[in-house]
Amino acid sequence: MQSTYISSLIFAFLTSLSLTTTAAPSLKPEPPTPISAQMSQADQSAKVNLNAADAETLRRDLFGIGAAKAKAIVAYRESNGPFTAVDELLEVKGIGKALLEKNRDRLAIN
Repeated sequence: MQSTYISSLIFAFLTSLSLTTTAAPSLKPEPPTPISAQMSQADQSAKVNLNAADAETLRRDLFGIGAAKAKAIVAYRESNGPFTAVDELLEVKGIGKALLEKNRDRLAIN
C-alpha cells in the first residue's frame, strides 16, 4: 500500500513538472535587425546624386556597390560627362538591371 502511495506521488509530481515546462513560454533569441532597418528615416530618404558623389559616397550609400564599381561609375562620368538619367548607369561596366533596381530609389540626377 505504501509503495503504491509513493508511486502515485512521484507520478503526480512528474506529470505536473512536465505540464509546467510545456506550458511555460519558451524564450527564443530575437533575430538580429537588418542593417537597412537600423538606418534612420533620414538616412534612408537621402538620395545619392550620381553627378556629384565621389567613389567613397557611392560605395558607402548604395547597396551592392564596392570600391571597384564606385570607381567605374566615377570614371564613366568623367569620360562621358554627367549622367542624364538613372538608367544610364546600366552603361557602366559591372552594373546590371538587378543592381540598378535595388538602388533606384536611392539615386538622383541633379
